[in-house]
Amino acid sequence: MIGDPVRLKTAATLVLLGLLTMLAGIGQLTFWAPSETVTASVPSDTKAAPLTVIDQKLIALHEGPVKIKIQGEGNFIVATGRPDDVEAWVGETAHNTLTGVSQDQKSLEVTAEDGEATAPTPVGSDLWVNTEEGSGELDYTWNPPAGGEWSLLVASDGTKPAPSSISMTFPNNATTPWAVPLIVLGIIIILVGAALPFVARALAARRKDNDDDAPRDGGETTALPVQSPADSADRRRTPGTEGSALRITAVAGALVATLVGGTAVAAQAVPASNPGSPSAPAAEGGDAQPVMLESQLQRILEQVASTVDAADAAKDAAKLAPRVDKMELQVRTANYKIRSAVSAYEARMPVRATKLQSSVISTKRDWPRTVFALTQGDGNVVPQVLTVVQLSPRENYKLWGTAPLQPGTNFPSFPVPREGTAPAAADDKTGLAYSGNEALGILGEMLTTPDSPNRSKLADGQSSPYIAGALTYQAETVKNGTSANFKFTHTPVTNQTVVLRTADGGALVVGRLDFSFEGTPKAAGDKLILEDDSAVFAGGKETTTGMSLNFAESVAVYIPPAGSSDPMKLVAATRGLVGASFK
Repeated sequence: MIGDPVRLKTAATLVLLGLLTMLAGIGQLTFWAPSETVTASVPSDTKAAPLTVIDQKLIALHEGPVKIKIQGEGNFIVATGRPDDVEAWVGETAHNTLTGVSQDQKSLEVTAEDGEATAPTPVGSDLWVNTEEGSGELDYTWNPPAGGEWSLLVASDGTKPAPSSISMTFPNNATTPWAVPLIVLGIIIILVGAALPFVARALAARRKDNDDDAPRDGGETTALPVQSPADSADRRRTPGTEGSALRITAVAGALVATLVGGTAVAAQAVPASNPGSPSAPAAEGGDAQPVMLESQLQRILEQVASTVDAADAAKDAAKLAPRVDKMELQVRTANYKIRSAVSAYEARMPVRATKLQSSVISTKRDWPRTVFALTQGDGNVVPQVLTVVQLSPRENYKLWGTAPLQPGTNFPSFPVPREGTAPAAADDKTGLAYSGNEALGILGEMLTTPDSPNRSKLADGQSSPYIAGALTYQAETVKNGTSANFKFTHTPVTNQTVVLRTADGGALVVGRLDFSFEGTPKAAGDKLILEDDSAVFAGGKETTTGMSLNFAESVAVYIPPAGSSDPMKLVAATRGLVGASFK
């Protein structure tokens, strides 16, 4: 009978061991669990600088949302941009960069760069995807606006020190790989302990039954080997008592050891956080990232449209300066001058951003950067192609040209904005039937010479509305000007030519042609009479020495891919008078 107390004692020990094991696992998930977040702050002795950059590796150090607390004097801004955009905008200005977290996860690692003491205000820059403004204190939750890598710029107005009190709270990547295995292991040990008395008793009963089946009087007798005293003592123990219990305990111990070994393997399979490896995916496409998101383009176009609308209403070219440049600035300035003197003169087509039909966003990440947009709105009889250009990181995009879509013409298909569109150099015809410069040269020749030998290279040739209109205008001028000789030229301005590749392997080239119209009297005393619009620039309407009219032509031509038998297509075109003079 002494076996029962031993079995119960062993079972109680196993149950207690199981409870402790399970409690240890539960503790790792509750009162021993690591904090869900860790907070690190900029060291108090960090030297002040006008700009602070939060590096993309720090932002992507942990998975999940990052909360940033910024405290400083007065107003400040937190701007989101691609790492290369932030770096380009910072330029040579002195700045601090938050690059990582210290080993104890309490301090942010800071790298200081000396340089210029001030910078322009980053407020309103087109480089930023979005901005958050604060005054005194700002609690900011970082959420990436799109895939790829991002950095943050913290600044006041560029002249004052940027806020120096910055703390970042990250999700804690510390894991508890033993928690669940310990809970499961504890339950198994408890079950083994609870079952031990019943299993031992069943084994003892089975052994007793075997003993009852042993030979008695009259049966065979088998001689046993001589036993040692120790063997005799073991044999004298009651079958199914302490020996059985110990053997069962040994089996349970072996099972526990096996489970612990399996748990260790499982724990090793849990990946550890590597501070040097950002958890966020790398930027898609590497250097092929588009120069902006479509939301940025929409914001920029709205500002451009608002600027042009105000200038058009006031006929004030000075109002165009913040958002208009190059040919569009020249054409609208000339238009305002003419309309101020000739009330019946038609205004330029308005710029609208209310309906963005197509976005053509370049992946050329150095400057200048160019983007095309096809828009339509009130006052746009047909959609028009807008060309906006950013000359340098700290300048905003400006409208360089507008050209209405040709009637019956479809705008080419381009890759989706989030993937961006690959550019091509104006003189590069790799993969194209013609280079951008060649395409504009052929167009210029067709506009100048009705029977151009290159006529077949451009779809519809002379029947294209714009080409036909230009040729008709020139032919009627010659016909009606019997007392003068005329010369017409359409010359590409190569430094304003931009080529972006289409989805089918072709390209769209957008550029400018200078249309020059010269007239010289055939005989002494013959006069040339100018229209009212030209007279505004020439300073009079009659001349006996000759005259020159100058137009700026904004055009867009589709170039098919190399090997295609299709001709080029004039997609969009318009012209505006920009000058006139007497010889």
